[in-house]
Amino acid sequence: MLKIRLTRMGAKKNPFYRIVVIDSKAARSGVPTETIGWYDPAKTDAPVKLDEERALFWLGKGAQPTDTVRSILRKKGVIAKFADAKK
Repeated sequence: MLKIRLTRMGAKKNPFYRIVVIDSKAARSGVPTETIGWYDPAKTDAPVKLDEERALFWLGKGAQPTDTVRSILRKKGVIAKFADAKK
């Protein structure tokens, strides 16, 4: 099964994360199928860059987001677009 999850990048005590599509059994730092965005919690407003079109594509293919990624997708409005597309 494919998962949409975060991969930790950055220096020691200064992380940022890439939002990736990866096999659920792969390691956290394994080779992703595709990188669809990034998330930087260290900044004050916690900026997120996300390719919404690719996120919708992978959700349509059955990829399951983790809880953290699901909340990011919800804030960006991707979950609502996906629910509308299913109807």
